[in-house]
Order: sequence, then structure tokens, then C-alpha cells
Amino acid sequence: MKKVLLFAFSLLVCGAVSSQIKREQFESRKLNSTRELKIKLPENYDPESELKHPVIIVFDGEYLFEPVAGQVSFQTHFDEMPQSIVVGVVQGKERFYDSYYDEVTGLPFESGKRFYDFVVEELIPYVDGKYNTSKFKVAVGHNLMGNFINAFLMDEKPIFQAYINLSPDFKGTMGQNLAKRMSFLESDIFYYMATSDGDIERINTQIHETNNAIKSLDQLQLTYYFDELKGDSHYTLVTGALSKAMDKIFELYKPLDDKEIEEKIIPYDGTLDNYITDRYERIDDLFGIYKPISELEFEKLIEVAERREDMESIYKIGKLADKQNPSSSFGSYYMALHAEKIGKTKRATKYYESALLLNETDHIDKEFIKSKLEDLKLAVEEPELDEDEEN
Repeated sequence: MKKVLLFAFSLLVCGAVSSQIKREQFESRKLNSTRELKIKLPENYDPESELKHPVIIVFDGEYLFEPVAGQVSFQTHFDEMPQSIVVGVVQGKERFYDSYYDEVTGLPFESGKRFYDFVVEELIPYVDGKYNTSKFKVAVGHNLMGNFINAFLMDEKPIFQAYINLSPDFKGTMGQNLAKRMSFLESDIFYYMATSDGDIERINTQIHETNNAIKSLDQLQLTYYFDELKGDSHYTLVTGALSKAMDKIFELYKPLDDKEIEEKIIPYDGTLDNYITDRYERIDDLFGIYKPISELEFEKLIEVAERREDMESIYKIGKLADKQNPSSSFGSYYMALHAEKIGKTKRATKYYESALLLNETDHIDKEFIKSKLEDLKLAVEEPELDEDEEN
């Protein structure tokens, strides 16, 4: 029953994705031919907005585009990854020529090199010029095109920052060359590779050899993921691997979860405003997009600060929240709470009164703030007890 429901859901997603796909005919001087592109823009895409979007280039777009676009739609719906532009290159009968390689190195050769130049010098500049794109580019390839996309990584300044390699059919010495190249990376690269226990035996063996070489590298610039799926063939592994790849490549983008809180935030040496600021600056640096810190994440940080009895973090998180959204009562409320906890009643009263003039949040409404003010007033008016009365 579960498989039936998943299949039905997949059909619904694919149907919705198909209705949103734009098809364009691209005239290429490099290829001296016209290529069909499939393009899916983010939902509610606004060309006038300053919001930038990562770009995912899908090779073998005639069969691989819809699974990729469907997975992107699914994960962006739950804010598990940024809203992205997906571009599929339909290759069809040209695939053999597009993937043509040097038998020794496995690198693009002759018609393969022309297709490589088409991507670098025509396709990417066209997409960047027409749409609101960020600097973060992802290449997705399967089988022969899985071998092909590795050529982009061989450049001194790779045009793609992330690679999703689905059961790549490594040619020549590509596997060995890939591992060597990764040891000399000078910028952040995400690399995902997948096979399955039911994959073509020759391909599975090559992938494991390459995986062993890559995982032995001590390279801080490389974020590497490897999966061997169970029960899938060379073709059916695609959908499961895509889900895992997107989930892992965009892991940093996701909101704070319990695992990160327990493993990284609680033991963090410093105030928690520094932790969350560094985290979001890295999102901006890696993906080229600005993402505001959510109110829920601020609340989680406050909870951790209280667990750590870290009064300074409570104040600084409130100050950071107030800076990000000065019209919200959230920041003023937590600066007031900090003042109250350290016994600065007048300062706490001032912050609570300020919060009353600002917009309510989901968990902090005006009645709640008024109750805090009443509690402070009673605390100030309550006479001090002498020692005998205290006892």
C-alpha cells in the first residue's frame, strides 16, 4: 500500500512539474545546430526581484530532467533547499557525439569537446544573462554523461560548484585523474556519487575504485558523499540517488535541526549569535543567496542559551533579531528577558514597553508582554522580607 501511495504521489509531482516546464530552441554556434532546452523556474519566480537562484544543469534532459525537477519542487516546498532554476539539455541521438571522449584520459574529445565548449561558453552565459541566477551551479549526469561532467572539475576555476554523478561510466583514466584533481582544489566543491548493488558490474567496480581513492583524501575544500543503493538497477537508482544528493548538497541551507543543536550548538565555544551569523554567512558565500534567520531558529537558540545558562547569548540573540527585523517585538522581548534575568528591572521594563509598540509574533503577543510587565511591577512593589520572615 505504501509503494502505491508513493507511486501516486510521484505521478502527481511529475504532472505538476510537466505543466510548468518551458521549452526553448537554442541555436548553438559551437555545435552548428539547434538544441532543445527544458527550463523550470521557481514557483512565483519574479524577474524584477533581487533574489538569486542556484542553477542545476541536467544532461540527458530527455529522461533525466523531470526526475530532477520533481525532486527540486518537492524539497523546495519544505524549504529543504533553495528555490532553484533547473535547465535540461535534450541530447537524444546526439548523446554519443556529445559524450565522445579520449580513450586514454576519458576527457571530452572532438565532438565531445565542442559540446563541452557549448556548455561553458554558450549555455551557462545564456542562462545567467536571462535569469536571476546565483553563482552556485550544479551539474547532473548519468552513465556516459556522468563521466563527461567530471571534465568541468578539471578546470582551474570550475564552472560548477556541485556534481551529482549517477552511476558514472568512467572512461580511460578519468577515475584516477578525478581523485588527483580533488587533492588540489582551491575552492569549495560538493561531489555526490552513487551506484547500487544491482548496477552494471563493470561500472560498479570502477565506481568503488574511484570512491576508495577519493575518500582517502584529506581535502578541506571537498565535501564528498557516496551512496550504494540496495535493490536498484543502473536505471532505477536515479530517483533514490537524486533525493539523497539534493538532501546532502544543500544540507547547510536547511533550518537548524536537533542533530546540529546537540552536536554543534550546545558545545559551541562562544555566544550563539556568532554561531548563527557565521552559519548564514556561509550559506550566502556558498550558494550566493541571502536567507534570513527564521524566528523559529532564533527561538531554538534562546532555548539552548537557557539550557547553557548563557545570559549573554540571550541578549545578543535578541539584539541580532532586532537588527534583522526591527518592526518585530521578538528582539526587544528577549533583550527584556535578559535584563530581567540579571536583575535589571528598569531596563527590562523599558524593553518590554518598547516591544508593546512593535508587531506581535506567533508566540509573543501583546497580552503576554503586558503580563510580564505586571509581574515586574509586582516584584518592584513587593516589600523585602526580614530574615525571620524569609525563614
